[in-house]
Amino acid sequence: MNDNVIAMQVDADPAEVLGRVREEIARRGLTQAQVAREAGLSSSALAQILGGNYAADPRKLTVRLAQWLARLAQQQAMPAMPAAPTWVATPTAERILAALGYAHMAGDVAVIYGGAGVGKTTAAREYARRYPNVWIATMTPATAGVTTALEEVCLALGFRELPGGGARMQRELIARLQGSEGLLVIDEAQHLSVAALDALRALHDATGIGLALMGNELIYARMTGGSRAVWLDRLFSRIGRRLRVQRAVRDDVARLAAAHGVEDAACVRRLVEIGSQAGALRGVGKVLRLARMMAAGQGAALTATHIEAAWADLTGGAA
Repeated sequence: MNDNVIAMQVDADPAEVLGRVREEIARRGLTQAQVAREAGLSSSALAQILGGNYAADPRKLTVRLAQWLARLAQQQAMPAMPAAPTWVATPTAERILAALGYAHMAGDVAVIYGGAGVGKTTAAREYARRYPNVWIATMTPATAGVTTALEEVCLALGFRELPGGGARMQRELIARLQGSEGLLVIDEAQHLSVAALDALRALHDATGIGLALMGNELIYARMTGGSRAVWLDRLFSRIGRRLRVQRAVRDDVARLAAAHGVEDAACVRRLVEIGSQAGALRGVGKVLRLARMMAAGQGAALTATHIEAAWADLTGGAA
């Protein structure tokens, strides 16, 4: 960030700031609505101040705009963050695709569970890109109940208006899903209550669609032990395919590295070590993007030193 931009951010001379904002709008082809959103202002306030019609003291707004200009200058001074590959056919991803394909083709239930960051969600999105009538509903702690879980399913299926009440949602979902030959993927399914999981089982039973439950170890453990297992027996007995993906394997990391153009043996060895820790391939992907940005900023080829520096930067120096 240059000294002029820093001074502008601190002093925020209204005329100079507004002049620079108009230049950026013209140079980058921005709309005033976009600038207002990025600067944290209302569109009407920005329109008034740029048009010279703002009645109040403009200094508070021009400070915000000066901060926006400073952020633009910072972005321009840094090397661009390399784009992540949208899809990498790792061995683990292929196993997940196969499990989803089984549930889809057989109209059966699959449970895909294990560690975080191994590519379950990415594989499900790729499967949905390849085939019609595949819907992904992602659950959170806020959607644990029957009604809220069914709302997420309705949204995944593209309902324009949500039917009122869980029973009505269930009926309309059944009507929409019957005869679809579809696959319903429930991501982060460990957040769901026993009753919500049973409601999804009822959708599967009534329509014959494939059902894939994806999540961490808890989603499967809850069906096999403890007092709740009794209540989930009807769902557990319907599971046709179980796939446990505990951690990424070496070839997963090697293929992800190759997709980023990295094949150096020392780099791959360090990335494999990183991929064996919490976060798995998700962490490897973040390290690769940052390491490539660091190397580009130096005008150098990527090395294991960049990998190590990126890992240290992302983890605060943790081993």
